[in-house]
Amino acid sequence: MRVACQAEFKLTVERSRFHAVIFPASSEDDVAGMLKRKRSEHRKANHHCWALRSRDASGAFVERSKDDGEVGHPGRVLLELLRREDLEGGLLVSRVFGGVKLGVGGVSRAFREAGEGAIEELRRGVSPGP
Repeated sequence: MRVACQAEFKLTVERSRFHAVIFPASSEDDVAGMLKRKRSEHRKANHHCWALRSRDASGAFVERSKDDGEVGHPGRVLLELLRREDLEGGLLVSRVFGGVKLGVGGVSRAFREAGEGAIEELRRGVSPGP
């Protein structure tokens, strides 16, 4: 299913704030545009991890992800969410560090929960975005 609109979700884990957004994207350029907006919006965020799942001109899936220096491969975790839900679009999660180290498992879990929250908001149509 192609992501048709934007949806957002916020999560706090051990004082770290995670801002997730799922959005229509068909290329890394679309992700770069959203990344630029979110870096501006969340200036205190230490990491902006993302995943992209789209189709190329031949109809084959193109999948990309970036961890932005975060531990636990959160970009891959976000890509797995897009695969599991069979979604085509972008998923980006920005983390504002809260002073408590979560560890590799805790970081992965938090990014997954934030991504799942954004997907749930998309499905409910609660947060249509711009």
